[in-house]
Amino acid sequence: MRANQSRFGYKLALWALILMAAASGKASAQSGDSVHSESGTSVRQIAVVIDDLGNNMKGTAQMLDLPIKLTVAVMPFLPTTRKDAEAAFQKGHDVIVHLPMEPVRGKPSWLGPNAILTTLSDEEIRKRVEMAIQDVPHAVGMNNHMGSKATADERVMRIVLQVCKEKGLFFLDSRTSYKSVIPKVAAEVGIPLLRNDVFLDDVYSTQHVSKQLRVVREHVDKHERCITIGHVGPGGLITSGTLRSAIPELERTSRFVRLTQLLPPLPAQR
Repeated sequence: MRANQSRFGYKLALWALILMAAASGKASAQSGDSVHSESGTSVRQIAVVIDDLGNNMKGTAQMLDLPIKLTVAVMPFLPTTRKDAEAAFQKGHDVIVHLPMEPVRGKPSWLGPNAILTTLSDEEIRKRVEMAIQDVPHAVGMNNHMGSKATADERVMRIVLQVCKEKGLFFLDSRTSYKSVIPKVAAEVGIPLLRNDVFLDDVYSTQHVSKQLRVVREHVDKHERCITIGHVGPGGLITSGTLRSAIPELERTSRFVRLTQLLPPLPAQR
């Protein structure tokens, strides 16, 4: 069991190091830590997040072997949760908790153990979030698995984000609902927040994933950074293979980064 105080201190130190590297522009280009070119100009950045690890899902090994830095979202309480988190960490990827949360449609049983439901008490939500964080080794952040109903509920999200803040985690809004209250609540709670821009594989076909990668390229051309989410599972081999093929072309104009490299600055300490 990791002590909360030491965990929070570790996260603060991590964020500080990331921000220092970005500001100085001296991080190694080979490691992917720098966000500036040699001329000092801003470099376009793509952060690839891979969801649904933790259940020995198809495409897991292929995703972890991609020649880029990733952020790996691991579901808690599943057979390979710890194994997948450790493997991702050893390869230098960011690890985040992929928290199962109640959707508008579908059965709660589809979410797996200890999902966050809108019918739960405040105490039970807090307990489940804390348990999930403890169950995923090396987690530095969290995002929602499904959750179109839960992420639209201010009471639920205030508890989830407060626990994340206490544990030193940032949150990535996967944006499974246009009614998400996460940006509003995150601002109130005071937690670093990132938001998904593009889903890669909501349809399991090479043609669709290729099209979505073009959307990623168009987005990063306009905004200089893009967060995109793919998945292991039924379409895992398609996504990993299509992404691998697209990497050389994307790297001509952009750099693949981990989510921790996109975190906003920490608030000034008083």
